[in-house]
Amino acid sequence: MTYTPRIWLVLGDKLGDNAQIKMIADSLGLPYEIRRLVPKEKYRLGKPRFRASLEHLDLENSDPLAAPWPDMVITAGRRHSMAALWIKDQSPATRLVLLGRPRRWIERFDLVITLPQYQLPDLPHIMRLSLPLMRTDKQAVAAAAEHWKSRLDSLPKPIIAVLIGSATRPFRFDAAVTDQLVTECKKLQDRYGGSLYFSTSRRTSAKIIATLKARLPEGAQFYEWRQNSTENPYLALLELADYFVITGDSVSMMIEVADRQKPLAIFQLPVFFQGHIWQSFTQRFYTKSASGILNKLFRRMGNLLYKTGVAGFSRDLTRIHAVLVNGGFAVFAGEPFRKPVSTLPDELDRIRARILTLLPTP
Repeated sequence: MTYTPRIWLVLGDKLGDNAQIKMIADSLGLPYEIRRLVPKEKYRLGKPRFRASLEHLDLENSDPLAAPWPDMVITAGRRHSMAALWIKDQSPATRLVLLGRPRRWIERFDLVITLPQYQLPDLPHIMRLSLPLMRTDKQAVAAAAEHWKSRLDSLPKPIIAVLIGSATRPFRFDAAVTDQLVTECKKLQDRYGGSLYFSTSRRTSAKIIATLKARLPEGAQFYEWRQNSTENPYLALLELADYFVITGDSVSMMIEVADRQKPLAIFQLPVFFQGHIWQSFTQRFYTKSASGILNKLFRRMGNLLYKTGVAGFSRDLTRIHAVLVNGGFAVFAGEPFRKPVSTLPDELDRIRARILTLLPTP
């Protein structure tokens, strides 16, 4: 009898993370089970102290985590990696595959599939991708486009979709930045004509929304994101809009527009002065250069802060911006739009090959 390894996908409420994990699992050509976890109310947005634990989870509403234990767990994110480490405590033979960056204990994961924005050390079990894996659901996009077509067809063309995220460290996204965004979009409408269609997302703050409503150009369309709304135009815009402006915090939206090969402008958010200093400081912790007393000192300091949980691996979303712009998938806001001439890289084959080496053989 051929042995089939038991694989768990530990998922949560972040659709982008879930989609990427499923893409990886589907590429393996092996059966898998889904364990969907729900955090306690205070940790839906708040961050629990990082440890191998289930204490941050609403266990009554989560899928059970119990024996027989899996041979492998594939997951992403802080809360789910804590649960994965707890599983490994119960079953040391379980292999852990993490997409993203570990908050602590990088050595306890068997494979970390990381992205350009994360500055992780060069270790044998670190696998670097050129861009995130998320792609659009073509069937869902087609269905949404059909549902919205008559409404969007009535707007003057071209449609310039403005997709809006929110503040995330170290970026600043306040009323003044929102005002700059609206001003830039007005300039684009003056240049290209057509219609502006502003759409917020789950993370967009009430202050940003209020500023947008107050500064909305005449004739512009506006959608305010609502939980469980059946009238969200996002997927339809991916098909029917002609140009896109996306705030630089929203990696998933940028990648999905690039996947559709639509002209994309990245509106970069300014960095808080304190955030710039901290980012520059922490980036020195994992400099690839091992020479020099100062570099060695920074590396030792970084290792100590990481092991104690004081500081994690730094993130720099501008690296994603650079990859997209240099690859011809985007421009920076203020530059003329250009249509991508190539498709996003497919890195699933090498991910699949790497993961299969970790699974037990008969």
